[in-house]
Amino acid sequence: MNDKSKHRKIVFYKNYFSDFFVKQEENVKSKIVWIFQLIEELQRVPETFLKHVESTEGLYEIRVRTGKNIYRIFCFFDEGRIIVIINSFQKKTKKTPRKEIKLAMKIKKEYFNEKEKFKNS
Repeated sequence: MNDKSKHRKIVFYKNYFSDFFVKQEENVKSKIVWIFQLIEELQRVPETFLKHVESTEGLYEIRVRTGKNIYRIFCFFDEGRIIVIINSFQKKTKKTPRKEIKLAMKIKKEYFNEKEKFKNS
């Protein structure tokens, strides 16, 4: 599928995600890549794979499940169709830990501050 027929574009901010990704087993990496492709290509992405994080402003989680393991990849939208991938973790409890959400919100703020600084320079 070429870029013109994609509904979204995924970009990675700094090395937050890559540090997580390289440590994963091949089956987890494959599932993540597959879900990224779905997110880019599907007009409407099921909440099974991409869901807004409650009580946050514009923070989403990409949801990955392989066997009994659950992973969360935080992201947010920029300029409508761009999804910025940030921090990730393996989920071990029913609820997403607040410290992970706080970290994601901090990274999101950092991203937009840097973007604003770059635009004004």
